[in-house]
Amino acid sequence: VQLQASGGGLVQAEGSLRLSCAASGDSFNNYAVGWFRQAPGKEREFVAGIDRNGRRTKYAESMKGRFTISRDNAENTVSLQMNSLKPEDTAVYYCTATYYSGPPTRIPTDYEYWGQGTLVTVSS
Repeated sequence: VQLQASGGGLVQAEGSLRLSCAASGDSFNNYAVGWFRQAPGKEREFVAGIDRNGRRTKYAESMKGRFTISRDNAENTVSLQMNSLKPEDTAVYYCTATYYSGPPTRIPTDYEYWGQGTLVTVSS
């Protein structure tokens, strides 16, 4: 499966952005999907994940209540709605996928497929 992330940009603190991940090449409903991010000089970290049916989601603690992950398998897309953004949310955001029927995982090496990333910059 190929993944294309979009929706990044520059936003002020407390603003919102919606990232999208478009998938192609295989039956998207066979894949759990995750979002990770990487800030300059920092390690890649888990943001949110969703299982292949959209029934189970998982969030990093600092994103709970601010970010919402969802998917539309008919459209082969996964979205990440980000509200109340903070300057520390500035990073390149990557969507990822794994051929897996279980709950989403936080571990980046569990995901076989990665999109190219989209930059989110939050100004103070």
